[in-house]
Amino acid sequence: MKRILLSFVLAMVMLGTAVACGGSEPATTDVQPAISADLNEVLNLPDTVDVQMVATVKERDDVLVLDVREQWEYDEAHIPGVTLIPMGEVANRLSEIPTDKEVIVTCRSGNRSGQITDFLRQQGYDNVHNMEGGILAWQAAGFEVEQ
Repeated sequence: MKRILLSFVLAMVMLGTAVACGGSEPATTDVQPAISADLNEVLNLPDTVDVQMVATVKERDDVLVLDVREQWEYDEAHIPGVTLIPMGEVANRLSEIPTDKEVIVTCRSGNRSGQITDFLRQQGYDNVHNMEGGILAWQAAGFEVEQ
């Protein structure tokens, strides 16, 4: 019984030490570069971008936001200025997706856009980025939508 109690106390001390040594600030590993909407600045977007980043850069001439949802989903709510090419049509409409602009792909939640981003990379595109969370995250962040 003493061994069990001693083992428990030792485990608690080790846990307390590990927590105390961790510091008060949580470590972050997903750091995105600071991006401004300055048209003269070259973008260096990560593979996955958040809605705040998209809101910052979507008006630039060198950025295309591509929505891959179905027409009826787009009609319910979409990001102003977005280009619609439903997921099932992307392979046949590759010529409409520029290679000289940054392409940010979005959908409802980020799943379909992630698949299309991967597909476009397999087709040789190196300028495509998935918008994390899709239109759901866009709306949750309070950004404007059109209907």
